[in-house]
Amino acid sequence: MATRKTTTRKKQSGTEITKKAKLLCETMLKDLEQANRPVLHAVKCSLDNAFYDSKVGYLTPGDKIVRSELNVSSVQKLARTVFLLDILLNNVDTGAVNTKRELYYMAKGLVKSDKNLKPIDFDEQSESDSIIDFITDMLEVYREEVNCFANDRGGQTYSKQLEVTETLPDGSKAVIDLGSLGTTPFQPKNKPQALKLRAKKKIDFCLVVESEGTANTLVSNGFTQRNKCILMGAQGVPSNGVRGWCKLIQDQLKVPIYFFGDLDAYTMQNIFRTLKAGSAASLIRNSDFSAPDVKFLGVLPEDIKKYDLNYYEVKDKDASELRALKKAKDVLNNDPFFKDKKNKKLADILRFLIKNKIRCEQQALFSVNPKDPLMPEKIILKKIKEKSYI
Repeated sequence: MATRKTTTRKKQSGTEITKKAKLLCETMLKDLEQANRPVLHAVKCSLDNAFYDSKVGYLTPGDKIVRSELNVSSVQKLARTVFLLDILLNNVDTGAVNTKRELYYMAKGLVKSDKNLKPIDFDEQSESDSIIDFITDMLEVYREEVNCFANDRGGQTYSKQLEVTETLPDGSKAVIDLGSLGTTPFQPKNKPQALKLRAKKKIDFCLVVESEGTANTLVSNGFTQRNKCILMGAQGVPSNGVRGWCKLIQDQLKVPIYFFGDLDAYTMQNIFRTLKAGSAASLIRNSDFSAPDVKFLGVLPEDIKKYDLNYYEVKDKDASELRALKKAKDVLNNDPFFKDKKNKKLADILRFLIKNKIRCEQQALFSVNPKDPLMPEKIILKKIKEKSYI
C-alpha cells in the first residue's frame, strides 16, 4: 500500500535537471563497469499511488515507484531512455523547443545516421512518448521543463476586463488587452506560467464552459458585454494548457470560477475532476495544472426538474455511455477525490447517474425558452446568485 509523500515538489532549473541527469547516467555507467545491473526508478503515476487532501486540493503522488532493472527484457527500454535523455538535455542546454512528435522524428533521424542505433529505433510515436513520460517521472520534472511541449493551448478566452502580459524568451514583454480583440478569443500557449494577469476593472467571476461552441454562442449573444467576467471554452477534456490557465486565473485574480458542462459520468470523472484536481497520469504536475477552487455549476440533477430540461436515457446501444457508468462505479470505490468527504455531493451525482442511467447536455438550457436567446445566460447568472453549484 502506498504512503503519502511528505515533501512537495520544487521547480527545477535547467542546470539542476542537467546535473541530476548526468549523475544518474554516471551511476549507470559505474554499475556496468562493476558488472552490476543498473536500475532506474520513476514515480508511479497511477491511481493506486494517488492521494487527495481537500486542504491541498489536487491529487498528489505516494511513495510507489516504477523500477526498471537492466535485463534481457529491459535492455532496449534503458538504452532508449539514455538515448532520448541525451536529446532532451541538448534542448535544455541550447534552449531549443520541440513537441513529442518532433522528438520522435529527431530520434528516427539520428538512428538513420548511425547504424549502431538501429536496435533502439522506434516503430511508433507511442513508443518514444512512453519513454519521454518515463524520463520526466524519473527526474520528477514537468515535460515543459525539458523543453518538450504538446500542442495544447489554453481554452478560448473572452473578457472585456482582462489584460495579459507575456514575458517572451528574450525577456521583452507583450501586453494583450482582451477587450480590444472583439470576437476573437485569446488562447494562451500551454506554459501559462509566463503570463501575468491584470483586471482593468473588477471581474466578478470566470465561467468555464465545457463546450467551446456553446462558449462562443454565449459570447456572440453578448454575455461578456453584459457581465464583468472571463468566459472560457474548455473544449472537452481539459488540456494542460486549459488546466494551467485556469490555475493562473485562480491564483492571480482570485475570482470565483464556475464550470458549466454536461450532466453525465464522463464529464464528472474525466473532465471536471481533471480540471479541479488533476489526473493520476500527471501526479507530479497537478500542483500547477489544476484549479482546486473551481465549482461545478451544472448541469445539476435538480436542474432537470427545476427547468424541465430535456435529457437522454442511456440505452444498451450507447457503448461509450455505458463504459462511463461502469467506470463511475469503480471511481466511487477507488478514486481518492470522489472518496473524500468534502466531495460527497460530487460523488452523489455519480450515484444519481448510475441509478437513473441518464445524461443531460449543457445545451439543454436552450430548450427552456427557445424564443429568448438570453435564457441560458439568465439561468447561469441565477444559479451563481443563488449559489446553486457544488
